[in-house]
Amino acid sequence: MNHTVPSSDRKIVLVTGASGGIGEATARHLAADGHHVVLGARRTDRLDRLVTELTEAGHSAESAQLDVTDRDSVNAFVAGALKRHGRVDVLVNNAGIMPLGFMEELRVDEWDRMIDVNLRGVLYGIAAVLPTMGERRSGHIINVASTAGHRVDPTGVVYCATKFAVRAVSDGLRQETTDVRVTVVSPGLTKSELTHSGGNVAQQDAVRSALDAVGIDSSAIARAIGYAIAQPNDVNVNEVIVQGTAQL
Repeated sequence: MNHTVPSSDRKIVLVTGASGGIGEATARHLAADGHHVVLGARRTDRLDRLVTELTEAGHSAESAQLDVTDRDSVNAFVAGALKRHGRVDVLVNNAGIMPLGFMEELRVDEWDRMIDVNLRGVLYGIAAVLPTMGERRSGHIINVASTAGHRVDPTGVVYCATKFAVRAVSDGLRQETTDVRVTVVSPGLTKSELTHSGGNVAQQDAVRSALDAVGIDSSAIARAIGYAIAQPNDVNVNEVIVQGTAQL
C-alpha cells in the first residue's frame, strides 16, 4: 500500500517516456504517493488515458507531448511545467530504446537513434531543469540507466555505451553540485516495451524470452525511484541497481 506524503513534501515531478513501461509505472507510483506528476511522451493518446485514470482515482496528474530527441520539445515541456507550477522538484529521465544487433550488421541509423534518445535526451532534460534548480538550490534529477551500463553484451554494444554514458553523466553532475540531488537507477531485465524498438529480430526475441523467464515488473523500478525521492534533502541516493533474484 502506498502512503500519501504530507502536503509539505508534495513534489512536482516530470517523467519522460511516461506512456508505458517504467515511465508509466513511475507515474502511477508517485501519483499514488501524493506527488503531482507531469507526464511526457510522443504517444499523447496513451498519456491522455493515463492522466484520466489517475485523476479519476483522486490523484494529481497532467501530460504534454514530448520528444526527448528534440531540444525545443524538451525545453517547452519543462517551461510549461514551470509556468503552471512555478517550480520543478524532480525530473525522471526515463525515455529509452534498445534495438539489439551485432556491430557487423551496421545498423547505423539505430545507433544514432539510441544515442539521441538514451543519451542526448538525458542531457537535454538536465539542461532544461538545471538552471532553475540551481537558482532555487533545490531539486532532484533521476536518470534511468541499466545493468547494461555495468557490463557489455555483444548484441547491445551501442545500447550499453549509452547507458555507461548516462552513469558517467549522473556521477559527474552529482559531484558538481551540493544543491541538486542526482540519482541513477539501473534496472535489470524489466518487463516493458523496450524490446519492441527495431533491432535484430532473433536477438529481440531472445531478450523477450529472458524477460518472460526472469524479468521483473516495472513497478519494482518505480518503487526504487520513489525511495530515492523520499529521502531527506541532505541524503543523496547515488545509484540503485534493481534486478530479479533469478537474473544472473
